[in-house]
Amino acid sequence: MKEIRHWQSRMLMRVVHIYFALARGMTMGVRAACFDAEGRVFLVRHSYVPGWHMPGGGLERNETAEEGLIKELHEEGNLKVIGVPELFQVYFNTSASRRDHVVFYRVTVEQTAPRLPDREIVECGFFAPDALPEGTTAATHRRLAELSGERQPDHFW
Repeated sequence: MKEIRHWQSRMLMRVVHIYFALARGMTMGVRAACFDAEGRVFLVRHSYVPGWHMPGGGLERNETAEEGLIKELHEEGNLKVIGVPELFQVYFNTSASRRDHVVFYRVTVEQTAPRLPDREIVECGFFAPDALPEGTTAATHRRLAELSGERQPDHFW
């Protein structure tokens, strides 16, 4: 399956955020740095935006951040959370809209089954933090540097 070009993905995301702005007023999503027992981080590559990202997604009405996190990790990677997710930071995501926030967690996970490619997720996998795949987004690099203490947490995604 071919990925959508960058300008098309930006246009698609803009339409989605306009819809959510009308339907929700403010948008909020969750993402997580998901580490396995070997210390590797789980990343996904979507069909509709370029680059490798940490898994996550938007919260629905009447859904807590933790419920949304658990749902998204299962959907995007067949990941099961081990222990309690650790809230790391809440970011203002101005690249999406002037109303979007990302609740960011650090979690330990195990993959219950391989995640096969589909229309949303074209690739995923666990990677050593010092050997991330080419195309890993700048935001993913920043979040991992913040988690490791190499840089102070920012307020903007």
